[in-house]
Amino acid sequence: MMRRVASGIALSILLLAVGCNKKKEEKEEGSIYPVTFPVVMDTVINKEYVAQVQSVKNIEVRAQEKGILEKIFVDEGQYVQAGQTLFRIMPKLYRAELLKAKAEVEQATIGLKNASTLADNNIVSSNERAMAKAKLDAANAEMKLAQIHLSFTDIKAPFSGIINRLPLKLGSLVDEGDLLTSLSDNTNVYTYFNVSEPEYLSYQTHAADRGSDQVSLIMANGEMYPQKGIIQTIEGEFDNETGNIAFRGKFPNPDKLLRNGETAKVQMTLPVHDALIIPQKATYEIQDQKYVFVIDKKGTARSRNIKIAYELPDLYVVGSGLSKGDQILLEGVQKVKDDQKLKIKFEDPKKVLQSLKLKAE
Repeated sequence: MMRRVASGIALSILLLAVGCNKKKEEKEEGSIYPVTFPVVMDTVINKEYVAQVQSVKNIEVRAQEKGILEKIFVDEGQYVQAGQTLFRIMPKLYRAELLKAKAEVEQATIGLKNASTLADNNIVSSNERAMAKAKLDAANAEMKLAQIHLSFTDIKAPFSGIINRLPLKLGSLVDEGDLLTSLSDNTNVYTYFNVSEPEYLSYQTHAADRGSDQVSLIMANGEMYPQKGIIQTIEGEFDNETGNIAFRGKFPNPDKLLRNGETAKVQMTLPVHDALIIPQKATYEIQDQKYVFVIDKKGTARSRNIKIAYELPDLYVVGSGLSKGDQILLEGVQKVKDDQKLKIKFEDPKKVLQSLKLKAE
């Protein structure tokens, strides 16, 4: 008796499940799916490029004379003014050379005076006076050279800026050309970034469509830098290996927030002509590949792999894999299977876009 009851319950459950599945299939078969066409239109995109930040002025400060590092007048990270003394290399030897040169100048001056007196009295020839004059000129030249050598023992800032790392300590033996520090003027900064050939051509040939040369900067923490920059120059040739060309942007940096050597992203507005645009919701993803369902004349859904050129709010600009005459499934891509026959209703592509975020130009 118990076996018959159990068998009856199992049969009821099976019939109920079959009935539910049948209703679900009937419901899905009865569903009407919206379809549309891609839209071809002109638009603009905001493209981000990895950029290197460099100070407009950034130099290495090196020793011009050999000697002992006697004084360090600054510290790392300190802001200094143009002409401010940064380092002093022990100047005693060069002071002695200058004193010797001055003595030789005095001696040569006396010699010229004596030779001139004797020449005026016809005691010696005029050649003797000329020789004395030459000795004085040579002595003056040696004195100026000694003054220059002495001046090199005081290293001064050529412009106002921030002192960077100090690799040598007080008392170090310094050779000519040794690195003492580097100096950065961060009042303005450059950003260097690489642009592909197609994007370069769009940028250059459709200048009126992009509105202006202004660009934005996204800092390493993801925040937008408050100051706008401009595209200042473009290099003269493409890199043969990458096919890119370097752009240089310039940004004001009044608060000295940006420093030499930082990385950031430059956001640049690029015009795109005859862009093939579809809603993002019409796509699905498998293993990082984007797909759409293309609906043929019989209403059968065929999956197709597409390449995305640019991403916009709610929309994709298609690079390849789709044409403007392809009818695509707009909604329900997660429910539909490949080769499934659908009941469809057509929606105007322009009205579809108007319900999304993109504004047509």
